[in-house]
Amino acid sequence: MPWAQARAVAATAPAALGAERVPLGAAAGRVLAAPVRALVAAPAFDTAAMDGFAVAGCGPWRIAGRVLAGRPGWPGVLAAGEAVEIATGAIVPDGAEAVLPYEICHVDGGLVSGAREAKDHIRRAGEDAHAGDEVVPAGRIATAAVLGAAAQAGADELTVHRRPAVAVLVTGDEVVTRGIPGAGQVRDALSPIVAAIAGRAGGEPVEDHFLRDDADLLRTAIESATADVVVVTGSSSAGAADHLPTVLAGLGARWLVNGVRCRPGHPQALAVTAAGRWVVGLPGNPFAGLVAGLTLLEPVVAALAGRMLATPVTLPVVGAASPYPEGVRLAPVEIGDGQARIVPGARSGSLRAAATADALAVLHPHWSTGKAAALLTLP
Repeated sequence: MPWAQARAVAATAPAALGAERVPLGAAAGRVLAAPVRALVAAPAFDTAAMDGFAVAGCGPWRIAGRVLAGRPGWPGVLAAGEAVEIATGAIVPDGAEAVLPYEICHVDGGLVSGAREAKDHIRRAGEDAHAGDEVVPAGRIATAAVLGAAAQAGADELTVHRRPAVAVLVTGDEVVTRGIPGAGQVRDALSPIVAAIAGRAGGEPVEDHFLRDDADLLRTAIESATADVVVVTGSSSAGAADHLPTVLAGLGARWLVNGVRCRPGHPQALAVTAAGRWVVGLPGNPFAGLVAGLTLLEPVVAALAGRMLATPVTLPVVGAASPYPEGVRLAPVEIGDGQARIVPGARSGSLRAAATADALAVLHPHWSTGKAAALLTLP
């Protein structure tokens, strides 16, 4: 399947997971499954926008008292020619027409004088929202500003889409999880890559399992997994130890992607089992696995989390790379000065070049140095 089509399939095939109510602090980075509505007006009362004096009528004004934030409002109505010293956020007295900031005031004994400005420096009750107004629509990610706006609106909880749980099944008799690999062994480099990609997409990495090259073990692990997405590394190609295609066939899985026209990362796969579990197959070579993770895994997890996949930034790409005639080549690049520069030395089995890069450039067959290309930022 062409690379762009494969990524689009991964982004659109899954539906967002169900909703749950969580406290504001737990909603950060989650996607709103329902709009945030104001429970109270914002502001709830006429409030001072500056420290200074609330005044009525023409000056100079007689200072009648002081009002502080968080304290009861001024009793009665401010009469013409009167002023009340006021703090930012305090309740503006009834009858006040403006707040004069300290910077433009002159105090002489019990009198204050100053020229009224065009702005009255009063935030009127309900000017941001009235009770029941939609403050933030559904579908937005709960950013810091969204969480703050929800708190201002009186919310203690938000309705958000559930975070997709992501499990990793690392296959291969040669794979070790820690320490210095021995003869014929390699370290697992894909589990941390999956965790980083899934986390950025709104998922929750929940468990890693390491399996020998055995079809029965792989089938049992997929069947018993409770995660929403199961990532299988190193078993998606057509070699003697690549059992994923046979296992998925035995599970009655529906294939959506079975190989992608890209280099590196061609033997990647996406399927959904009869039980509704999403399975992403990544090639075992680390850089190829990174490419496949950004191609299929990130869009799947984002869709399940309720997120829209961001459109890649496009910049001129300079440097040396060999285009792949039958599809796209993904090359690590550094970004600066309005362009992307290819990091040399990229190989399917090595992450050294990618580790110093900012993004992967998607180079089409007719690309040549200086031409624009889409960029996938690295997590």
